[in-house]
Amino acid sequence: MGCCSGRCTLVFLCTLQLLAALERQIFDFLGYQWAPILANFLHIIVVILGLFGTIQYRPRYVVAYAVWTALWVGWNVFVICFYLDVAGLTKDMDIMTFNISLHRSWWREHGPGCVRREVPPPDPYDPHELQGHAYISVTGCMLEFQYLEVMHSSFSILLALVGFVFACYVVSAFTEEEDSCKY
Repeated sequence: MGCCSGRCTLVFLCTLQLLAALERQIFDFLGYQWAPILANFLHIIVVILGLFGTIQYRPRYVVAYAVWTALWVGWNVFVICFYLDVAGLTKDMDIMTFNISLHRSWWREHGPGCVRREVPPPDPYDPHELQGHAYISVTGCMLEFQYLEVMHSSFSILLALVGFVFACYVVSAFTEEEDSCKY
């Protein structure tokens, strides 16, 4: 096998995926979005596994990484559909928080240019109002939060697809090297 033979590129792609996943994990934690937090955590673990497999010549780990990238693309397509209100999904559903909190995407209130104001509830003495929850008014956003989420997912899909291609190439190179060593 040559000096790099795609391994260096796959290591670089895994590093990019780790950085992107860590960035995404931080903002999902800030928004208390539990489904993406779990998905990002699994993604980080498998990318580290793929990185280890690439560096240590472990084709099974790289195959596991390649299979995961296909699942990761599927997850990110779901996220895109969720935020663009496609296929019966709406961004106002509580799927991402597992219906255990009222939180939404952190970008909803903190996007670029957004001005966030707490607004008093219409009737503070109404017993049916949720106690302790303020109404938030967000205005002036340069880019709506759902498009930021879609951009994050699109970038993740791009990295995953390129990572999948290089993972297949690296596994192929590993198996060719094993075959050539047998004879």
